[in-house]
Amino acid sequence: MTKKLPRVSIIILTTNALAMTKEQLIDIAKLEVNGLDCECMVVDNGSGDGTEEALCDYKLPNMDFKFIQSGANLGFAGGNNVGIKDAVKRGFDYIILMNNDLILPKDIVTKLVDYMEENPDVGASSPKMYFAKGYEFLKDKYKESELGKVIWYAGGKIDRKNAYSSHRGVDEVDHGQFDKVTDTDFANGATVIVRKEVFEKIGYLDASFFLYWEDADFSERARKSGYKVTYYSGTCMWHKVSASTGGSGSPTNDYFLTRNRVYFAMRYLSLRTKFAVVRDTFRLLFVGRTWQRWGALDALLGVKGMGAWKKR
Repeated sequence: MTKKLPRVSIIILTTNALAMTKEQLIDIAKLEVNGLDCECMVVDNGSGDGTEEALCDYKLPNMDFKFIQSGANLGFAGGNNVGIKDAVKRGFDYIILMNNDLILPKDIVTKLVDYMEENPDVGASSPKMYFAKGYEFLKDKYKESELGKVIWYAGGKIDRKNAYSSHRGVDEVDHGQFDKVTDTDFANGATVIVRKEVFEKIGYLDASFFLYWEDADFSERARKSGYKVTYYSGTCMWHKVSASTGGSGSPTNDYFLTRNRVYFAMRYLSLRTKFAVVRDTFRLLFVGRTWQRWGALDALLGVKGMGAWKKR
């Protein structure tokens, strides 16, 4: 009896980033997918830059391609959910979410799937992630020979006393110090493989977050349902960090990180931490940057989804 090939749907979300998405698809076309029944799905979040016209009939040489138009900007969580629901309905065993600003090694998909096949207790996992050359936070710190080896993510950490998330290893040059597969506080949505059964059991990404903290929320729910969430060091990718949203201190970061930190704390953290976060949010309402103030206000009012970001 012929063994059924693992079915894998790679979902790439895009919003007014046609050129960047087409660059990503060049890498997708080079992926090794032997032994897999694989597709790539692009979900367009209502772009106005000709994305639908350019990609609706796109072809890939190594796998099937599907294009879905969400019809509006549903955020990272809501837009990806459109693709995830479609893939789950069609019976794919694994869903891999990928940002559209990545540089990929040819074996990333096969290695991620092999790892999940060998570890049925793992519900979601993210690989090692490097800064793409030129996208490092501390560009002048590194030697030329170190570029491309600077870590962006080697596992996620949640500071449960203060409600902050961070990446293990960020800004460190890789010398093999994070080559062990480990459980992690959160798998990172920039690249994450998720078993279909996890979505069937706990539901999808929480669209009310819109952008940021939704991967931490999903990881919490997966773990509470009995699945392991891990950092997988056996493969990697390079991330053009903040190419689509701007860096630290950008309006996007200021608004959604400020607001969604409160929602995560209220849902999962201790009473003491909740009090500290609310107090800090009130402070930002008066002394924060413009979009931190908007984020603080919406958090205190309980506004979710796109919220005040519609006014930008």
